[in-house]
Amino acid sequence: MTNQDKSPDAFRTISEVADDLDLPQHVLRFWETRFTQIKPLKRGGGRRYYRPDDVELLRGIRHLLYGEGYTIKGVQRILKEQGPRFVMQIWREDALPVPATQQAVSKPRVVETPPVPQADEVAQEATPRDVLPETSARKTAEKAPGSMRFMDRFRPEKEAGQATDVPEAMSKDDVRRLQSTLFELLECKRILDQAR
Repeated sequence: MTNQDKSPDAFRTISEVADDLDLPQHVLRFWETRFTQIKPLKRGGGRRYYRPDDVELLRGIRHLLYGEGYTIKGVQRILKEQGPRFVMQIWREDALPVPATQQAVSKPRVVETPPVPQADEVAQEATPRDVLPETSARKTAEKAPGSMRFMDRFRPEKEAGQATDVPEAMSKDDVRRLQSTLFELLECKRILDQAR
């Protein structure tokens, strides 16, 4: 009996799950040691039978580890904060994006800061006009291919003759990457705060 012949509620053997997820069996056994939420039934001879919820959880873990680039500790933290049901749904195309943390989502802080002058304004104030030629180091650095500013990576490149007044929406993949980066940055901040 193949995977397609079984009902969706049927238990699966480790070999069926490994084939379905395109993972070696030893990876599934290793994940059982790292993620306590995975609890297959063990029968005589040590044979493992995965429940449908276990298979969905494994799909979510696989998506977070291999698709989103999370570490095992990162996935453990998501499981702890969001719960296994969240991870079971995350691999689906229409799933909600990963929130950074509950604290960041539930308690937004409003910090008022004075406006920071733009780099161009500071450069204009610092250097008098017509002192440097038009081919200054600043203009050269702006045009250099490897000198993109961080936020410029998320803006579309301006093509000659193309109107740039209409902002383009970010794709789901871009949003997920940004949220993944935000989660990692918050994790780094937490580690730094603990070290103090």
